[in-house]
Amino acid sequence: MTDDKQQPASADAPIEQQLYAIQQKIQPRAVHGVFANWRVALVLITQAVYYGLPWLQWDNRQAVLFDLAARKFYIFGLVFWPQDFVYLTGLLILSALGLFLFTAVAGRLWCGYACPQTVYTEIFMWVEEWLEGDHVARKKLDKAPWNASKLKKRGLKHVVWFAIALWTGFTFVGYFTPIQALAAEVASLNLGPWESFWILFYGFATWGNAGFMREQVCKYMCPYARFQSVMFDSDTLTVTYDSSIGEPRGPRSKKTDYKAAGLGTCIDCEVCVQVCPTGIDIRNGLQYECIGCAACIDGCDQIMDKMGYPRGLIRYTTENVVKGKYPDSGIVRHILRPRTLIYTVLLGLIAGAFVFSLATRVPLRVDVVRDRVALSKETEEGDIENVYRLQIINKDGQPHRYTIEAEGIDDLEVVTGTRDIAAGPLQTIDVPVSLIAESDELEELDRRSIEVTFTVQATDDPRIREEVATKFFNR
Repeated sequence: MTDDKQQPASADAPIEQQLYAIQQKIQPRAVHGVFANWRVALVLITQAVYYGLPWLQWDNRQAVLFDLAARKFYIFGLVFWPQDFVYLTGLLILSALGLFLFTAVAGRLWCGYACPQTVYTEIFMWVEEWLEGDHVARKKLDKAPWNASKLKKRGLKHVVWFAIALWTGFTFVGYFTPIQALAAEVASLNLGPWESFWILFYGFATWGNAGFMREQVCKYMCPYARFQSVMFDSDTLTVTYDSSIGEPRGPRSKKTDYKAAGLGTCIDCEVCVQVCPTGIDIRNGLQYECIGCAACIDGCDQIMDKMGYPRGLIRYTTENVVKGKYPDSGIVRHILRPRTLIYTVLLGLIAGAFVFSLATRVPLRVDVVRDRVALSKETEEGDIENVYRLQIINKDGQPHRYTIEAEGIDDLEVVTGTRDIAAGPLQTIDVPVSLIAESDELEELDRRSIEVTFTVQATDDPRIREEVATKFFNR
């Protein structure tokens, strides 16, 4: 009787017979060239901005600070409040449209050059190469048994990694807590629980993602890799292996006349695979794992130079160029196509509206709260009085004085609880206000409620003016 039960796959079974394959650690080969220089430049620029911006001062305060406790968000000379959430919405829309436009034109530029995952992975790989050697030395170290030398190298690498990660976490928290005060708390070992948690959490996430997960974040966790194809078309610039000039591939000496031998320019050296941070073979065509870093272009160009072959076997080009529909010289002309034009027009319109809204933004907000005890009451003179509380928010960095008026009913009297209505920089004040209307005027209107409008005007700046509508209740 035969045993029909399925036996578990052994470790020696072929990969296609196993349920899964063990993830192989990628040790990418270092590469130099135009695109590598661009990546280095972008790493330095983005990190100079990220690490340096919280320390920049503006008007005796931190230039960029998202003060959640005080519910104020400082961005240089601008101060935003929770009520200004619409600006965050506009910024997110601009970012999304910008991403769509750049992706439609030249693929995953963001992923390859400016994404934090790519940037910190690049930094961590610099440390790894500095302490453990090139990709060959690192592979040997991976296979070597644990000894004092390996423990020293790996231990020192992780110490440096975690120091960078902690500084990254500290800087992240410094965008939400004044960083100079935060530094003093860290130096005195008097750090609060909220700050401690987020420094450690963000630091641990940076250490784990850039040190261990690396390409797996791009391949399995990032949603952008999954839906990027909907933004691509046949005229999108992508990192492409041109099989028309590379095939048939094969090894040969430098002296071989590859055309006479019936070969293409690809010598099958696999440098393009060795330098790829996600471990793919670009010669198999465009794959969702490709982050567009162009390391394979630099690596291939170096080999072509050594062989005396023309560059461009792997290059930024379009599907239509590879298919021979137009030459490389026609790429720029095909950038201006309906998709990119629509994205550009939308981006320009929304950016213009966003800038105009910021430029004409009134640094004043007024909220009206009615008296909850009584909707209305009758005065000794027989008139009708409604009581309100005006919350005046001065969003400006300068103090202002205000006047309060109301309209909607003839001869409407405004009575405030204080004569001097003044608010300091970024201050919120509450002003009790009574509106008194003559009963004869209300009888003529013959309505239970009448809409009235409060007007709050800064006495020192005619542009600072806010109108708020509310209801005045009759008897």
